[in-house]
Amino acid sequence: MYRFLLTPRWLGYLALTLVAATVMVFLGNWQLDRYRGRTAINDRIDAGATMTPAPLRDALPAPTGGAGAVGPAPAEELTWSRVTATGRYDSANTVLIRGRTVDRTVGFEVLTPLVLADGSAVLVDRGWIPPAPGAGATVQPQVPAAPGGEVTVTGRVVASESGGGGVSRRDGKLEARRIDIPRLAEQLPYPVTGGYVLLDGQTPAADPAFRAVQIGHTNNWQNFGYVWQWWIFAVMSLFGYGWVARREARRLAGLDKPGEPADRAAEPAAPTSA
Repeated sequence: MYRFLLTPRWLGYLALTLVAATVMVFLGNWQLDRYRGRTAINDRIDAGATMTPAPLRDALPAPTGGAGAVGPAPAEELTWSRVTATGRYDSANTVLIRGRTVDRTVGFEVLTPLVLADGSAVLVDRGWIPPAPGAGATVQPQVPAAPGGEVTVTGRVVASESGGGGVSRRDGKLEARRIDIPRLAEQLPYPVTGGYVLLDGQTPAADPAFRAVQIGHTNNWQNFGYVWQWWIFAVMSLFGYGWVARREARRLAGLDKPGEPADRAAEPAAPTSA
């Protein structure tokens, strides 16, 4: 009854179905890996909110080399952990990261290098400020001055961003679109750590004009949904092949004959109205 499945045409159908199902399973597995990775990021974000701050060097090793050198990137498992560091802000090399949105308002994140006792620096994201009143989103705002003297900061370790494009200096401040530490380090007169610190506490206290940059969780459940979507598609493709094959087998066996057409002439004529 099912010998037709061994014909070249049906073997081709089977091969295409198996390839499609295999690809869908692999896509589901890929989304599962992404779900696990994003879940791990969310777990680190949550854990960092309550952990005791560790010394900066526990997460961001000291850079080696001269001016413009960049230290190793933070280990993945140490991103979003809380650290503390003490140094002096270098306001002359403040960095404005433009095009950052908070509550649907486009503004700037302000990074200032914190120069440490060993002569290297770590970039500290001091927070977000809106553009100048009545000015466009690209007009430099009035940046609150960084505290003078020794400063102790506490914050989260964040990895360098990629795809930053160029870095320019305008009105005494560096400007960039992304926090691309290797590109920013080229403009600085000291070696820089391979990650930056997102500030959540400072002594002396930070200027109230800054708004804290919120840490958003990754949408890991979207990936989890894609896992099931691809796996269900794989099962449906196999089920579809079996259903079509069964219909063909019943047709060849004469079990699914089309119904006899109705003989309209044999039906009594409807009475006509007077």
